[in-house]
Amino acid sequence: MSENISVLGLGLMGSALADALLTAGHRVTVWNRTPSKADPLVAKGATRAATPAEAVEASPLVIACLLDYPSVYQVLQDTSLAGRVIANLTTGRPAEAREAASWVAERGADYVDGGIMAVPHMIAKPGALILYSGSRPAFDRHEQALADLAEPRYVGEDPGMAPLLDLAMLTGMYGQMAGFLEAAALVTSAKYPLKEFTETLLIPWLNATAALQPAWAEKIEAGDHHTEVSNLEINRVGLENLVSAFREQGVKPDLLLPMKTVIDQRTARGLGHEGLSGLIEELYNEGR
Repeated sequence: MSENISVLGLGLMGSALADALLTAGHRVTVWNRTPSKADPLVAKGATRAATPAEAVEASPLVIACLLDYPSVYQVLQDTSLAGRVIANLTTGRPAEAREAASWVAERGADYVDGGIMAVPHMIAKPGALILYSGSRPAFDRHEQALADLAEPRYVGEDPGMAPLLDLAMLTGMYGQMAGFLEAAALVTSAKYPLKEFTETLLIPWLNATAALQPAWAEKIEAGDHHTEVSNLEINRVGLENLVSAFREQGVKPDLLLPMKTVIDQRTARGLGHEGLSGLIEELYNEGR
């Protein structure tokens, strides 16, 4: 079903979103601070709005994809939002999303926040995912149109949940990247072929260890960190060995050291018998 949809912000991601909506047959109005960025989309059939207010007036669904949350306020502050759904796909923090939801509600609009788990060239292609949180009725009303951007997954009424899960997924990604870079530095220091190591040894190993994470999640939710396999004391000694080997090879263990610090803290509390899942208890602020 074709909808009237406005897109505010035509950077790489905003342009990809607008292009996907046009391709799906929606009537798209676009606005950007630099008007010329809209030219390729206008050539494909989009309507150029001269002001944010004009763009908002044109559509019941307004997608914002701007630099940051202050930019969203700046763009929308002098605009009537009554009766609109604001889908904010701007990258931000959970607290910012909750504040934005209140700000939008005060102006008579519904709010959903989105975490885009894709890069621009993935939009509207298999594997692209956008997490949404906030107003469930607003999400349900426009779910079909949102599906033309990426798989839409609603994760809860708390507007901050989508950005929180977005950041959590990025955290997992950075942890994996950190592990790869440290491993690559160690392998390269010995002049072993890195591509061969990565494809034949590291990736199969990472896939095998990733399969353990659902069981860890169950342990964390249950608060039970008992293990009969590889406890923290064994891992503490193992990391000591790793760090020594890195230094002997002339490689900095800097990306490993934060985890070593947390393992040391946990074992110093007399909890070396626990499994690695117990490290999560060291990551919360006191008073949790």
